Amino acid sequence: MKVSILTLGCKVNQAESAAIEGTLRNSGFSIVSLSENPDYCVVNTCTVTSKSDYQSRQLIRRAVRTGAKVLVTGCYSQLRPDEIKKIDRVHSVVNNEDKFNIINIISSQIKSNCCSFSARSRPYVKVQDGCNNACTYCIVPKARGKSRSMDAQSIIEQVSNFSSVGYHEVVLTGIHLGTYGYDLKPNKKLSYLVKSILKKTQISRIRLSSLEVHEIDEEMIELFQESRLCRHIHVPLQSGDDAILRRMKRSYSSRDYIDIMSIILEKLPNIAIGTDVIVGFPGEGPAEFLNTKGILESLPFSNIHIFPFSARPGTPASLMPIQVGSADKRERFRELNALNLMKKAVYMSEQTDRILDIIIEERLDDYSMVGTSGNYLKVRVNSNSYARKSLISVRVEGIEENRLIGTPIELI
Repeated sequence: MKVSILTLGCKVNQAESAAIEGTLRNSGFSIVSLSENPDYCVVNTCTVTSKSDYQSRQLIRRAVRTGAKVLVTGCYSQLRPDEIKKIDRVHSVVNNEDKFNIINIISSQIKSNCCSFSARSRPYVKVQDGCNNACTYCIVPKARGKSRSMDAQSIIEQVSNFSSVGYHEVVLTGIHLGTYGYDLKPNKKLSYLVKSILKKTQISRIRLSSLEVHEIDEEMIELFQESRLCRHIHVPLQSGDDAILRRMKRSYSSRDYIDIMSIILEKLPNIAIGTDVIVGFPGEGPAEFLNTKGILESLPFSNIHIFPFSARPGTPASLMPIQVGSADKRERFRELNALNLMKKAVYMSEQTDRILDIIIEERLDDYSMVGTSGNYLKVRVNSNSYARKSLISVRVEGIEENRLIGTPIELI
């Protein structure tokens, strides 16, 4: 039997889809594209923005047109099941909490899930789900529920399994990763989990997907001295204006953010720091926007993800006064994107002549290969002799477009 799996959204969704795919493969199903006339199609949806809702509906309709039995899951279907049911010929809507029972819906047999599968060279490992925060722009807690941590031993076993079959990096991910362990008895911290993985597995690299600024304490900064923990950290800013941060119900001030970033940069030179920013949040005028831009200019980010504010029905922000017009959002996005490109170019230029370890991910048409470095940069290697998932060391020789050019150390 043939099954297609289509996924939108965050790393958690992608980790969950990989677990579904691994279980299906282990049970004898063929995983195919939509063009290969699947018997079933699983659509794992996202609802983080209005655009995500639209993309989810489009993907569902594409799947239905193939004639496959379509099972819809994920955050969009969790919050808007009635909208999904209005789409003709959808076979079933599966709650997020039942996502891993999809194998039983398809096969009518009780089967266990296989979490140690990934089509990626750097697999995602889901260690936490849900969120206890109440950011006024975010609908995800309503779809995912309260913060819940996965059992540490099962995570360690999953990482060990990935390592044993040739993977060299795992990406620890969650809806709110930094709250890992808060709900366990006794309480634990993310640093406890990372230390356990370092001690009890042979995995070469561990990457953390995203942390809130107040979750980066001295212990976590010290952990980044460990060579197996990737020198890359993603720390959402969202806004650099204190009044907007309060309206967002973020739990830090702009000064808090700057102070902690300064400590990180002092103690972890050459670390790559990414961030998220929302432009056009209700109440953001020119002055508030300039406060945000000022912080972004002052810190050496390697990557800035910029999101025009999207009013999600059911969130407090959607009802706030002083909504920002589309033209202003577009202009602010353009300004920050130009800044992002400049910041990334500066960080990339600082890598010239450095030796970086990269995971090989794909082969290009010109017989070269591309991989991802520990500090989260794409690197092209003028060789096609390495297998996907390989971990190699390269010397950075230059830059082309949006990636580095590296020569394997063994060829120098």
